[in-house]
Amino acid sequence: MAREGRGRGATEAGESAKPLGAEPAVDPSVDPAEVERFAALAERWWDRHGAFRALHALNPVRITYVRDALVAGRESDAHAEGAAALKPLAGLRLLDVGCGGGLMAEPLCRLGADVVALDAAEANVRAARHHAEEQGLAIDYRHATAEALAADGERFDAVLALEIVEHVADLDAFADACTSLVRPGGSFVVATLNRTLAAYALAIVAGERILGWLPAGSHDWARFVRPAEMVRLLRRHGLTVADMRGMVYNPLAGGWTTSPNLAVNYIVHARKPGA
Repeated sequence: MAREGRGRGATEAGESAKPLGAEPAVDPSVDPAEVERFAALAERWWDRHGAFRALHALNPVRITYVRDALVAGRESDAHAEGAAALKPLAGLRLLDVGCGGGLMAEPLCRLGADVVALDAAEANVRAARHHAEEQGLAIDYRHATAEALAADGERFDAVLALEIVEHVADLDAFADACTSLVRPGGSFVVATLNRTLAAYALAIVAGERILGWLPAGSHDWARFVRPAEMVRLLRRHGLTVADMRGMVYNPLAGGWTTSPNLAVNYIVHARKPGA
């Protein structure tokens, strides 16, 4: 899948990165079938009642978690100014990998972050860029892969991979690229689904086949990642897990919240050692 404040406009950023008409090389983590699947839905990202309504419902808890994780421990004057101006992420350069239509990139930009957002599907980048321009948001959208940015030596204060790892072809290659993009002392936030029977029943059987919250075929249960596997993966790539929480739907409240329950959806904040 593919996400107000940075130094240059979206059009300039697009020109300086890669022409939209040029397909990025197929890197190990990219599954062409998954790219094609989400590209076909590109014009529906911002329909709150459409194919991505589940992500729209999940977004508030994801935004809150990411904001709180990245703000924790920041005591600089820049942070104080940002917080006072309701821009708690001011001064942070963030990368949203697999940004889709920009559902996370836009709110993070509004929180003050300098956001770079990439997706392997050209149609997603076009849709995301168009929507951001309509909102007057300056987000650096790129039609690219994590591997390509890593090869260029780019570094970020935080890298996000939300609801994307279950769609990649090579998880280790993807993790290697994403973690190398995190600067020393920076953060990596990843959200995905646990490989449990509960996740199969809720995400695939109920979510896709019965309730239609997600397009049929959106998920392959075999690609879900158990929390212990995620911890080992992150440690293997030099990161330390700072926090892990479940994300559960509360039908009484009519929304999602964090929880100790990791059985289905969960989100992890890991840090790279260093200054």
